[in-house]
Amino acid sequence: MAAKRTIRSIPQERTPVREQPPLERARNFVEVNLGYDASEAAREAQRCLFCADQPCVRGCPVSIDIPGFIRQICHEDHQGAYDTIARTNLLPAVCGRVCPQENQCEGVCTVGESLEPVAIGRLERYVGDLAIANDWARRPYISPTAYRVGIVGSGPAGMACAADLAKAGCQVTVFEALHLPGGVLRYGIPDFRLPGEVIDAEVANLEKLGVRFECNTVVGRLFTIEQMLEDLGFDAVFIGTGAGYPTMLGIPGDSLGGVLSANELLTRANLMQARDFPVHDTPIPLGKQVAVVGAGNTAMDAMRVCLRLGAEQVHCIYRRSRTEAPARAEEVHHAEQEGIEFHWLTNPVAVLDDGAGNVRAMRCVHMELGEPDDSGRRRPVPIPGSEFEFPCDQVVFAIGTNANPIIGQTSRLTLNRWGYLQTDDDLATSIDGVFAGGDIVTGAATVIEAMGAGRTAAAGIVRHLGIRDVRRRYDDGEERIFGIAAHERGHARVREVAALL
Repeated sequence: MAAKRTIRSIPQERTPVREQPPLERARNFVEVNLGYDASEAAREAQRCLFCADQPCVRGCPVSIDIPGFIRQICHEDHQGAYDTIARTNLLPAVCGRVCPQENQCEGVCTVGESLEPVAIGRLERYVGDLAIANDWARRPYISPTAYRVGIVGSGPAGMACAADLAKAGCQVTVFEALHLPGGVLRYGIPDFRLPGEVIDAEVANLEKLGVRFECNTVVGRLFTIEQMLEDLGFDAVFIGTGAGYPTMLGIPGDSLGGVLSANELLTRANLMQARDFPVHDTPIPLGKQVAVVGAGNTAMDAMRVCLRLGAEQVHCIYRRSRTEAPARAEEVHHAEQEGIEFHWLTNPVAVLDDGAGNVRAMRCVHMELGEPDDSGRRRPVPIPGSEFEFPCDQVVFAIGTNANPIIGQTSRLTLNRWGYLQTDDDLATSIDGVFAGGDIVTGAATVIEAMGAGRTAAAGIVRHLGIRDVRRRYDDGEERIFGIAAHERGHARVREVAALL
């Protein structure tokens, strides 16, 4: 029997990951993080203590068996490691790249109490990449049903929901408004963080489960949610349209030429491949002196894209300090390495016109931090008399997003006061048979949190449809009527039809 691991017996240093050199990568869209090789992954796996209480599993929004898959890496059973992850997460190559593990599984890692935590995300990516390279796919036995489910949106919530429903035997169709599936993974995250080929591979795994993707389909414009149930023959619907409606600052001059949202910038560069203009016929406005307002992950992506597109200087303008910046520490570090200039405790109050309707500068004010606000971060307070002009010829706002309004405008679904869909604990909406999850319910969250919501909604849809769970024992003494368990009793939808006079 192998000796029990202790903090003293494991490798003390976290295994570093290879990266492209900063000056080289700042001029290309090739992935920055090159991932672990076999020996690096094996060494890092040796740092796991296989804790009995497994805090990392509780820290994962989809409850991946993290010690289980790491143990299989130690035993060189890499396909087994993939099967373990894929039981709860069909997108390991994606999540291993873009999830904020430092705030989730790694943030509660026991090793992290004394040393740097185990690099769980890097190990997950290693296994996910091996699965893509070797065409591994977890294809469970599927007992088909007659139920048809429509998924609106092909982002992480929609894909996770589609996977679980396909495994439950449903005929699943995913409707995507854009011309390629992937949602925010495709349009919002640059290739140097998440290559398009990785998204393609994960989508292909869903297609192997029988999931159909219908792109260029804007639900709410071509047909409504109600029509999906009443006219198109779907037995249930899941809405995972995200929160991609950009927020602007609402200051004087924010409609000048040269002002745009990070969503537009990233969509043009990523999904529409404006980075290859004129090979791809998607122009993109780009200044020489670019100011990006915000310090989240989207802001980091926008700044680093502008640098790669040829901007001479790119600046981050943020009203709080680096400590309060919501971006992942790794993303801020990469941006600094690549030459992004950070201006902390700086807030724009107006965008200034060059006389021809274009940006020439921003008027900014210096800030200081006061008492914490509702978010728990110290509130930024303007310093009187500290206004100054910040020269720039392009401004990109990356200060958050709002709910996509189309579904709410074209259906009878109940919205909350912020315009997001209102759901119960099962993620059921106000319309019978319609469920929703991800950013369209919670506001902007992480990829893995959206996937967790998709899986929760899928479970709710399975119960709503009365599909038998083949993994569940039915000899547990549950009340039965005519041999049918209470939770399996069917129901019929009753529609109110107005009488014609």
